[in-house]
Amino acid sequence: MSDRLNCIVTRTGDDGSTGLADGRRVQKHDPRIEALGAVDELNSCVGLLAAEPLDDDTAALLAAIQNDLFDLGGELALPERPQVGDDHLRRLETAVEALNASLPPLAEFILPGGSRPAALAHVCRSVCRRAERRLSTLAETELLAPGPGKYLNRLSDLMFVLARVLNRRAGGKEPAWRGPTRG
Repeated sequence: MSDRLNCIVTRTGDDGSTGLADGRRVQKHDPRIEALGAVDELNSCVGLLAAEPLDDDTAALLAAIQNDLFDLGGELALPERPQVGDDHLRRLETAVEALNASLPPLAEFILPGGSRPAALAHVCRSVCRRAERRLSTLAETELLAPGPGKYLNRLSDLMFVLARVLNRRAGGKEPAWRGPTRG
């Protein structure tokens, strides 16, 4: 890595704008910045989950996801340079299939929660859905490559399945939705 990030306080954003990787300046509420921010928030949530005591395979999966999310953010910052493609999607799909193979079919809706790692995986899932919505908003006004949207869609599925797996590994039950109360 170069020394290009040695000055953290630049003051260039004091006017409500921020710079993209190609040098353009846009408002901090620009849909592209909203999407980038949501992906950054998601990456932070995945990092929080990764800080939990996890088995080596899960830790490696989360580290790979964090790197993928950095690639995805890079693609949003430099849209003419696609970085998220079929290999990224295949890795997620393979992980979902492998994790889901150990689970019983869902008999009811489940609530986010259970063990702490499972609850954090649900937070990752919901933040991932928000990132997906922000990307969808951006796609209404700008042409985007399909990789990032597909990746976020698969990742939210993976986080749901991972939450179920983490609850089972912790020996806990999945919190079930009880439905509307009837008087």
